[in-house]
Amino acid sequence: MSASWLLITILGLSALGFFLGKNRALSSVGGNPRDLHSLPNYYGFNVAMLAFVPAVLLLAVWVVVQPLVINASVSKHIPDAMYSDKGSLNLVMSDVRRVAEGLDLLIDQGKMTRQAVQELDVTTTDIRAELAAAGVALGRDVSGDILSAAQAMRAKTAIGNWILTAGALATALAGFFTAMRATSGSFRARNRVEKGMLLLLIGAASIAILTTLGIVLSLIFNTIKFFDLYQARDFFFGTTWSPSFGGGSDLGILPLLWGTFYISLIALAVAVPIGLFAAVYLSEYAGSKLRATAKPLLELLAGIPTIVYGLFALLTVGPMLVGVFGEQGVGWMKGGTAVMTAGLVMGVMLIPFVSSLSDDIINAVPQSMRDGSYGLGATKSETVRQVILPAALPGIVGAILLAASRAIGETMIVVLGAGAAARLSLNPFEAMTTVTAKIVSQLTGDADFASPEALVAFALGMTLFVITLGLNIVALMIVRKYREQYE
Repeated sequence: MSASWLLITILGLSALGFFLGKNRALSSVGGNPRDLHSLPNYYGFNVAMLAFVPAVLLLAVWVVVQPLVINASVSKHIPDAMYSDKGSLNLVMSDVRRVAEGLDLLIDQGKMTRQAVQELDVTTTDIRAELAAAGVALGRDVSGDILSAAQAMRAKTAIGNWILTAGALATALAGFFTAMRATSGSFRARNRVEKGMLLLLIGAASIAILTTLGIVLSLIFNTIKFFDLYQARDFFFGTTWSPSFGGGSDLGILPLLWGTFYISLIALAVAVPIGLFAAVYLSEYAGSKLRATAKPLLELLAGIPTIVYGLFALLTVGPMLVGVFGEQGVGWMKGGTAVMTAGLVMGVMLIPFVSSLSDDIINAVPQSMRDGSYGLGATKSETVRQVILPAALPGIVGAILLAASRAIGETMIVVLGAGAAARLSLNPFEAMTTVTAKIVSQLTGDADFASPEALVAFALGMTLFVITLGLNIVALMIVRKYREQYE
């Protein structure tokens, strides 16, 4: 049974347990709910919880652990001559997984039986042609060792799935009958359910913390591996970015950081004035009907996928700028992909981010400060300039810093709008690239994770993580100080 159908079965058993547990509790007191320790629903939730939670936890752990165990076991079928290091072994195992998935696909399409798949031999069957006909692309020919490893992976996966099905159903049934047996009028079902909900909330809160910790540790360990292979001084102070998987790479981060900050600066130069003026108008000048219409329309920009912004930069903004600043115009711009192209489009994307945060911050300024200014004879514009904006300035600065961290982490607009050239230049009409774009390019394809050219992506990610973390911390400190002062 597949994991999805197993989950549906457990859900059905839990739903059944809810109704049976509730009815059993009522029947134990002659149908009078006043004689129950807890409300009737708590008894149903107790049965459903014990039938669902342990079985789903087992399912989640098994789904994560089983592929790791099977992969480690199957990798022993690969001869040492087929790989030189762990990275090349991973590439071989990816082909083994593709072959195994392709064999399952052939069975599902009715082209082969399970018995025939187990008896396949590369000397008598063109496996690659069969898999290609089924839509499975491979990076190498299917050797006998890869085929035998794929057959072993299929067999072990099938055994693991049967064990999972039996174990999860047995766990769900055990929880179901244990809860049903304990269900009676004097059972403290409410205490059990509330304790279970408390553990669920703690687990949900822990997932975010553990996920962040896992991301950070993954970056740290792989960054350490990179600096074991490449000098940190050359990475942080190098002015040339020229990766080559054949060796002899120059992996200086300075051109990438320059492109990142240059594009972000142009984006903020577009987004901050427009977003701030829009926020001031909507909060201080616009009527309630106009505000109710204009603010949602403005925030629609935040819901547009960044790939759409990237296409807009590539197909519309870039050619428009070439028409003005290209050879037909002033002659500054040679192609549509440039820092200015990506910066302008990214600025448009950040406008609702700046305006929404600034609008909330301006509205949080106490009305008494406005009334005091009006009482002294100041006009609305004078009140905005001399009272409201100075009072809201710490929060606005925090919003700008948060927008800056969002701009630094943008990828798709840069890939399509700014080009891929890593250079140090002050000309905004030249193509440049950013840290995020190079992270994507270095990890695209079958990268050898034992090489510095692939591991550099983690060093880039760690550097970007530290920069954005610092910006977020500064922004949150400023916003927190603002809130403490005006709430």
